[in-house]
Amino acid sequence: MDTLLHTPSSMAKRPCPSQNPRILNLNHVDHVLQTFLGLSEFPSVSIDLSLERLLESMPTDSDQTLFIDRALKMGSMLLDAAKHSSRKRASKHNSLAWPLPPDLTVKVFSMLDTQSLCYAAATCSLFNKCAKDPVCYENLDLTTLVPKVNNAVVSTMIHRAGKALRSLKLGVVPGATASSGSCQSMVYTIRNSIVDVSKLSWNDKRSRQGRESSVLTRACLNPLGGEGGAPGTLLRKLHLYNIERMDMTSLCAALSSCPSLLDLEIVGLHVELRQTLLSVSTNCHLIERLFFESSKTGRDDSLKIPTCKDLVNNCPHLTSLSLRGFKLHDCKVRILVKGFRKLKYVDFSTSYSISGGFLRNLGGSNGGNLLEVLILRDCMHLKEMEVARLLTAILTGDFKFLVHLDISNREGLASEGDWYHRCYNPGILPLKQILEARPSMCLLAEYPSEGSYIETFDAEINSDISLPSQLSSHTSDGSIFMSTSESSYNSDQGSGNEDGQDANYVIYEESSDEIDFLAL
Repeated sequence: MDTLLHTPSSMAKRPCPSQNPRILNLNHVDHVLQTFLGLSEFPSVSIDLSLERLLESMPTDSDQTLFIDRALKMGSMLLDAAKHSSRKRASKHNSLAWPLPPDLTVKVFSMLDTQSLCYAAATCSLFNKCAKDPVCYENLDLTTLVPKVNNAVVSTMIHRAGKALRSLKLGVVPGATASSGSCQSMVYTIRNSIVDVSKLSWNDKRSRQGRESSVLTRACLNPLGGEGGAPGTLLRKLHLYNIERMDMTSLCAALSSCPSLLDLEIVGLHVELRQTLLSVSTNCHLIERLFFESSKTGRDDSLKIPTCKDLVNNCPHLTSLSLRGFKLHDCKVRILVKGFRKLKYVDFSTSYSISGGFLRNLGGSNGGNLLEVLILRDCMHLKEMEVARLLTAILTGDFKFLVHLDISNREGLASEGDWYHRCYNPGILPLKQILEARPSMCLLAEYPSEGSYIETFDAEINSDISLPSQLSSHTSDGSIFMSTSESSYNSDQGSGNEDGQDANYVIYEESSDEIDFLAL
């Protein structure tokens, strides 16, 4: 019985909190800290004098150094603790003062543009937590006026979005983004500056491109294929602008990770037209809009007839097609326009091989009958006679749904027999009759005054560039060449076509030390 009354030493009871040395030590620290903070009421001179007296009392120089180090460390620890407490109190206040619950806050944040979302995330811990929800990153717009978004930012954003990612815009867009119906160039080649590239010759741009580059590299789209390709699986829209280090391999790899893509826009990338369209026809069977503007205006002649046919057969849902700045021959263009049965929007601006022969027999039941927008602005080989035939076809009842037609040319239209002879007076064009018959149609037919076209040719007549930018102060640089369209309606010589024919609540500011902020 006595043994039951005595507890062995190995089973001794834990001391009560009041007897715990650790708690007693903390209480002592609290008392010392409270006393120390009370010294803030004293002038700083008194604290300086106290430190000096303590240092003088130290017997050796090493003791004095150690004392100073301890004082600095203690001051740093006290500063960090004060900042942490301040952030904690501000976060608690914000969570009580913010009127919306977390789910509604996430909904609001999902409506913000990407940069505003990052600013909101840096405001306080509450916003930072809500801003990390994948829904907020469904539509990522990382475009900038000058290069300042790097691969790490893109990777972080795509990782946060995960399977919720639906839209991604990336790269450098100089100035205001041109509308889809405009011929304004969006190609950017001069780093940290906004330049009207239409006033630069190709030789100037080529010499600059070796020196200028964006902070984005060819690996910037790799996260789309990460995590088993999950981020790119449900991506609907992909817009890429002026990513100078992007190559064909990286672009094709990205497109292979986006089988659900509906809208693809490519501007200023050094990638080949044929390979890009092959990748689209192989991987993006649901695509509805394709916008591709060449970074090398007038030099890319890579498109082949089989590629056109593959694109038509594999992408039957295409309703909008824009191929700007390429060497597009009439037979290839005809395959595209006639083949896409749902096509409503066409833009072949600044294409240097189109004569307009592809327009014959279109607009009826043979294809092109659903066209609502047709843009052939600044097509160097566009013939006056073919434009006249197009307008006559419209008057006879073809192209019933056409509401926007742009046949303007800053160099004038080419004559029927010799494209060197430019036509500036649209007198033979039934423009007035068109506007009377179709009063709701927007018809743009702007031409320069006679004599503004200066026939100045480059000394290297056999080079890719046979006509420099001195043609006009507004001419976009590119190449002009003697060509014969593959259709029987073109009389130009030497086509080069090898394919054949035909605020009531106050929100306290928190320090951003603990906030994962991506400054865009």
